[in-house]
Amino acid sequence: RFSGTFVGNAESTSPAAATSPPAVAAATLPAVPTIPVVPTIVGVPNTVAEGVLNPNEVKPPASGTRRARVLYDYEAADSTELALLADEMITVYSLPGMDPDWLIGERGNQKGKVPVTYLELLS
Repeated sequence: RFSGTFVGNAESTSPAAATSPPAVAAATLPAVPTIPVVPTIVGVPNTVAEGVLNPNEVKPPASGTRRARVLYDYEAADSTELALLADEMITVYSLPGMDPDWLIGERGNQKGKVPVTYLELLS
């Protein structure tokens, strides 16, 4: 006769049985890729809607450009901004969905964001 060592619960407490099949399957399945949702504004390139401006992709509006005199020197913080020198004249315009504290400035073939507070807008 055998002792009571084999008598017990139907569920085993051995380490091999402790790992359930669903846990193993979940650990071995590849992660499901997600697609980021980016809000867009009709008629505006996605680069502006995302807050990242590539000045080379921006076209001036058919109307609505203005001349502006630069009041203070401004050093561009990155490649999307236009460095300014006091008393120079530039052409500026706004784009839909753009931060109202900034305008697109053009000087010759250079283009970039400029802070409105550094400008005197002319008619």
